[in-house]
Amino acid sequence: MIIRQDIRPNKMIWVTFRKEGIHKYPAALEDPNLATGDEYDVSFLGHPHRHIFHFRVEMEVFHDDRDVEFIQAKRTMERWLSDGTMTLDYKSCEMMARSMYDHCISKWPDRDYVIEVSEDGENGCRIYFPKG
Repeated sequence: MIIRQDIRPNKMIWVTFRKEGIHKYPAALEDPNLATGDEYDVSFLGHPHRHIFHFRVEMEVFHDDRDVEFIQAKRTMERWLSDGTMTLDYKSCEMMARSMYDHCISKWPDRDYVIEVSEDGENGCRIYFPKG
């Protein structure tokens, strides 16, 4: 097997964890595109409702023996979330991903990140945060 020395891969590790949370989408109560009154009506999202939020955080590492140990990273990220059930008010998955990114760069700066947050592992977001 030939190993090309000219390729410098972007190495990433990832961690996953889940956290119970309650949030709402206030616009769903009145926005006619959301409160449609038919089979597409999602006005119920305007009231506080529960999800198990799934997080997947990928972070760039700089050598093959990991400069960030992923078990320690996972425990750190879980600690950043509140104890018990998260009370998120109006926060979307995108807002939660941004918040997680802000925490991550404060501890592990100058890296690429990809952060996914989903509601119950079904629907969510994936955001790429390039370093710089």
